[in-house]
Amino acid sequence: MPAYALALAVLVIAPLLAPGYLLLRDAVSTPRSYLSDAALGLSDAAPRALPQDFAVAVVSQVVDGGIVVKALLVAGLWLAGWGCARLAAVVVPDAGMPGQFVAATLAIWNPYVAERLLQGHWSLLVGYGCLPWVAATVLQLRLVGDAPLWPRVCALALWTALAGLTPTGLMLAATVAVVCSVTPGSGRPRGVCAGIALGLAVVAALPWLVAAGVSQSLSSSQAEGVRAFAARAEPGLGTLGSLASLGGIWNGEAVPASRTTLFVVVAAVVLLGVVAVGVPVAMRRPLAVPLLVLAVVAVVVPAAMATAPGLAVVESAVRAFPGIGVVRDGQKWVALAVPGYTVAAAAAVVTLRRWLPAFVTATVCSLALIATLPDLAWGVGGKVVAVHYPPGWAAAAAAINADPRPVAVLPTGSMRHFPWAGDAPVLDPLPRWVRAEVLTTGDLVISGRLVPGEGGRARSVEGLLTAGADPHELARAGVGWLLVQSGDDLSLTRIGGDYPAAAHRGLMLTVHWVWVAMLAGGLAGMVVARARRPVK
Repeated sequence: MPAYALALAVLVIAPLLAPGYLLLRDAVSTPRSYLSDAALGLSDAAPRALPQDFAVAVVSQVVDGGIVVKALLVAGLWLAGWGCARLAAVVVPDAGMPGQFVAATLAIWNPYVAERLLQGHWSLLVGYGCLPWVAATVLQLRLVGDAPLWPRVCALALWTALAGLTPTGLMLAATVAVVCSVTPGSGRPRGVCAGIALGLAVVAALPWLVAAGVSQSLSSSQAEGVRAFAARAEPGLGTLGSLASLGGIWNGEAVPASRTTLFVVVAAVVLLGVVAVGVPVAMRRPLAVPLLVLAVVAVVVPAAMATAPGLAVVESAVRAFPGIGVVRDGQKWVALAVPGYTVAAAAAVVTLRRWLPAFVTATVCSLALIATLPDLAWGVGGKVVAVHYPPGWAAAAAAINADPRPVAVLPTGSMRHFPWAGDAPVLDPLPRWVRAEVLTTGDLVISGRLVPGEGGRARSVEGLLTAGADPHELARAGVGWLLVQSGDDLSLTRIGGDYPAAAHRGLMLTVHWVWVAMLAGGLAGMVVARARRPVK
């Protein structure tokens, strides 16, 4: 099963395995990253990429950053497929290997994976891949009471920390863990399982919780982006149908071509049909019921959030509590439906085996899922590929790193269109390639509507640039370098200004190393537990 899951994962991202870097919308990889203030969550921007940026910065000191990101992306998809097969083995053991094949196929080959790849959310897909492992670990805690506790706590620590590369991934993992802790069983008490899960989640969340506190980057409201990030209806399905079939991302440009026509209805019928056939069997498995309920909630709530009353409620909530702006991208929470969907898909083999041999059912279901999303293969139809930076980028980064003063960039804005990077817009790679602070507001323009970011100081500098300020004014504002990006060409000018380094670097380094210790300790515990396991 691991080999099958790996084969599917490689088939999805094969073009990305060529030399080069992932640079697509929100995905940015560079040859090397640094422990800048931004990488530690000490900039004006909300800490959305912690501890992801810290991890890549540390590992890229010894391994090319492009390889690091690609390896993590492959690992995320592989873990999703293999993990859902393992989860099916725990919840629906009578489905056997055929059911596990169907579960692995659905986990990897679905619109959620395609759309998040096109949006550049590689680290979210790592968290996505951890969800079935979290579920299986907590279910085993509930099932077995006489086994030592520490091996499964170590396993849960590993999967929680790895899912916690981003805040969203951690929130997804914690939700799955708590839901699984309410399942019936004679093992560890529900309260103990939930307490362990939440305790580990809090430790894994320390990098972005502490960053949000010390940098006060969440003091500004993100309510303006709620409507722009609402789930989107696909042709013939409506919002609810789109979400139920694991699609409906807010960005209509980050969608496979096969999901832009009425063929999407056929794809939705196939995916939901495979799931629906297995639901009656899965409902008779007590371990599956909480996952199935979670799947329903994970579809219905984002759909409700996209209605007029739902948008009003979310906007009001985000204005009142700016820190919960992470919820505004409603479609990403549909990942919570996947563990339940894959368990039901595995159970479809049990439902149909009175008429068809199990491996025939598994083959038909798996091929149908693949055939109705054909353009997920080969980098989502060739859109997820490795790109190469023009030579001027490395030279500019080297000059800035030799004298790391704050950098202002023209044109202003966070997103760029580079001819050498394809047709899609991309985040400016510079902030992840230099030691210095790159002054960016984080503003986005979505469907002609401005969604402001949190960069207050950057916004004042951009105002000076727009007004045509001279170098002396820029220097007084703390600008050390001015980089002008124009296609393949870069123009770097030394301005000479500077700005005091952010406070609390020591604190932020400490909480990030706590996260690393949780990750490494969990992995070490799993290895030791496996080595001590009796040979049968």
